[in-house]
Amino acid sequence: MIGWLHGQVLHHHKDGAIVLDVHDVGYEVSVASQEDYRVGDVVDLYVFTAVRDDAIVLYGFPSYLDREFFELLLVTPGVGPSTALAALRTMSTGDLATAIERDDAKTIATIPGIGPKTASRIVLELKGKVVVPDSYVAAKPTPQNDAIEDALRGLGYSTQEVRQALSGTTLSDDEGAALRQALQLLRRQ
Repeated sequence: MIGWLHGQVLHHHKDGAIVLDVHDVGYEVSVASQEDYRVGDVVDLYVFTAVRDDAIVLYGFPSYLDREFFELLLVTPGVGPSTALAALRTMSTGDLATAIERDDAKTIATIPGIGPKTASRIVLELKGKVVVPDSYVAAKPTPQNDAIEDALRGLGYSTQEVRQALSGTTLSDDEGAALRQALQLLRRQ
């Protein structure tokens, strides 16, 4: 079983996978967010390997915590790897964990491929089992935070880097000052 890969991103597939060159071997890895992985970047991915009758599929995550959360989602009846990855494509690990702990099946049901029954089942099965460090709980989404996040991604920072830097931080109401504040937080990481 493959548990971790370190290599260079060669290509993005339309289906949400990337091709990772690891010592001249190309691994196709399905990821939650292609925008975190630009072609040419050297990245580390924690991998969940799914073996099916017709294929071996690799799912990659930027942290071991994200991989564990993915595996935890798979415990829920009716949630397979594709649905669990769709959940992580739609919501951050922190937001999804918060929704589960708050019995917010309605928010979870907004994930493509998850209806109200499956969302309720996820809450029922996982409530109390989810432990996510504060650093993974995203900052409260506001239009300003979204604009700052977009600006920082435009400067070359990944979504994961931005969300971790802004986590638990209240930014200035002035957009220019907020951007400077966010850049200072990113430099400290």
